[in-house]
Amino acid sequence: MPTERVVEQEGFANRKLIRPSLNRNDHNSNHNQAPMERRERSGSGSKKLPPPETTNAENFYYQKQMQGKTPMVIVLRDGEEIHGVIEWYDKHCLKVNRTSLPNIVVYKPAIKYMFKEGENSR
Repeated sequence: MPTERVVEQEGFANRKLIRPSLNRNDHNSNHNQAPMERRERSGSGSKKLPPPETTNAENFYYQKQMQGKTPMVIVLRDGEEIHGVIEWYDKHCLKVNRTSLPNIVVYKPAIKYMFKEGENSR
């Protein structure tokens, strides 16, 4: 029997450890730090930010049409069509210059859609 123990001890002595042994103090301090790191990561990375209020695509479109003085057709929710050139815009409305009629300010919520006058939409 003593020879079997010697063989077993030799077998274990020749093996390499997969991980280093931890002291009790090291084990406790590492254990306390890990959840804190997880909280920091989850707090900053997991919450998605809401999308921006504006993407500026609308502003770029209006700027392009204003600079080119493109004749536009603005169709309102009630079906009325306004023909003219966009003079200026802000967050809530557009000012449209019309040729034979007085200029008009249109509230954006009243607009159903708009297109360039040369393009016949729908």
